[in-house]
Amino acid sequence: MRVLVVGGAGYIGSHATHALKQRGHQVLIYDNLSTGHRALADGFDLVVGDILDSASLARVLQRVDAVMHFAALAYVGESVEHPRKYFRNNVLGGVSLLDAVQESNVRCFIFSSTCAVYGMPEKVPISEDTPRQPVNPYGATKLAFEHALEAYDRAYGIRYVSFRYFNAAGCDEEGRVGEIHAPETHLIPSAFEAIHGHRPMLEIFGTDYPTQDGTCIRDYIHVSDLAEAHVLGLEYLEKGGNSTALNLGTGEGNSVKQVLSTIENVTGREVPKRYGPRRAGDPAELVADPRRAENLLNWKAKRSLGEIVSTAWKWAEKQRVVARS
Repeated sequence: MRVLVVGGAGYIGSHATHALKQRGHQVLIYDNLSTGHRALADGFDLVVGDILDSASLARVLQRVDAVMHFAALAYVGESVEHPRKYFRNNVLGGVSLLDAVQESNVRCFIFSSTCAVYGMPEKVPISEDTPRQPVNPYGATKLAFEHALEAYDRAYGIRYVSFRYFNAAGCDEEGRVGEIHAPETHLIPSAFEAIHGHRPMLEIFGTDYPTQDGTCIRDYIHVSDLAEAHVLGLEYLEKGGNSTALNLGTGEGNSVKQVLSTIENVTGREVPKRYGPRRAGDPAELVADPRRAENLLNWKAKRSLGEIVSTAWKWAEKQRVVARS
């Protein structure tokens, strides 16, 4: 298929482009480069444009058969401080993209959603039937777009898969693309920044959670496993599959301390760190029930936490060499 990857110059979108190419699909990247990076689109046809630009979207949609949408802002804290920014991009921009799709011949749509739509679930692992009750503007904007997709499917026949990610981490094993965020908020690259002296130390929020070691537990999934699921979701729709929402995770959780221990084992370096109080709104445990995706797409996350850290460290070291050259 010919696939428009919107936000394809970002972290997860760039991994999806390589997974698509590997499966024989043709890729066109559409990105405004506000948070994406031109270097992550190397080797692909890139159109620089915004999802609020209807005319530009109409032109590129004439060239493709399907859309993957990664062009969302994704910082929870920023969404609390600047909700206007998030509702404008994630909801208004998303609906602008949907409108352009509805006016085109494209009827297959893959959406990069999030487990943040569930909010503070009462039990884990979290299935797709868990009530969607987001507790921050970021999750609320993702849920709003999920509702829009559901309505456009019923009214216009735009079939979709909404992938609800848990904690995406790691980098492409071949070192072609990786994680570049400013500021960096994800645990693993933030720990690397502390190791490299780019931040004084890593802050760990909360050591008194009702978990085995007192720190939060999250479901860390390798970004390449995520990307492969997106390709399978696209091929599922291509074969006539019905619209659905699917969790993407490993089904297993790791605590913050377990992740840091893995980082120190992989790097051979101690992570400078300090412990502080909990952040408001952080659940003790978020772990996916990924069985629906496994059964429907014949997909399973297969890369370990050690592989996640190893590939992320390889990418971080490569970026240091590039920065010094």
